[in-house]
Amino acid sequence: MVVLDYGFGNIRSAQRALQRAGADVEVTADPETALHADGLVVPGVGAFAACMAGLRAVRGEIVIGKRLAGSRPVLGICVGMQILFAEGVEHGDRTEGCGEWPGLVRRLNAPVLPHMGWNTVTAPAGSRLLSGIGGDARFYFVHSYAATSLPLPASPVMTPPLITWATHGERFIAAVENGPLCATQFHPEKSGDAGAALLSNWLESVR
Repeated sequence: MVVLDYGFGNIRSAQRALQRAGADVEVTADPETALHADGLVVPGVGAFAACMAGLRAVRGEIVIGKRLAGSRPVLGICVGMQILFAEGVEHGDRTEGCGEWPGLVRRLNAPVLPHMGWNTVTAPAGSRLLSGIGGDARFYFVHSYAATSLPLPASPVMTPPLITWATHGERFIAAVENGPLCATQFHPEKSGDAGAALLSNWLESVR
């Protein structure tokens, strides 16, 4: 298991949380190691544009794309989820993301930002990430930006992603499960027992 170190994110917190969940974890910026790991975690904090610059500096967007082309699991966390979308807008500036999902990451319409603290989420039927985690469970969020839609066209051959929602001022995407690609806007590594259970569920799907 690899936590990608591209200069942004709670690297050690993610590493410790995965280790507590039973994973053998390496933190590295090496593209080849990240490409061939059983699972890849992409954390992220701060600004969308800065995270994308850091990711490109270690060829992280190429690694993510190659892993997904080979159905190898990737988990994005917080801004590590946001950069998976096509585009981010901050202060009027647009930054191209990894483009693994269509859609835009933008500032939430909410009376108080950042959205900082614990919040419940609404998981879809069949969610593997949230399996066995009660609907009253709370997860820890720290963000001002989010995706509010995932506009994938309907397809007779592709299974649609499972989307978990949360609300702060408006409804936004809290987690996505899309084949080998999963992501959470909240921080499972900071979310106590519920976060630990989610990471265990993800690791079980990787094994």
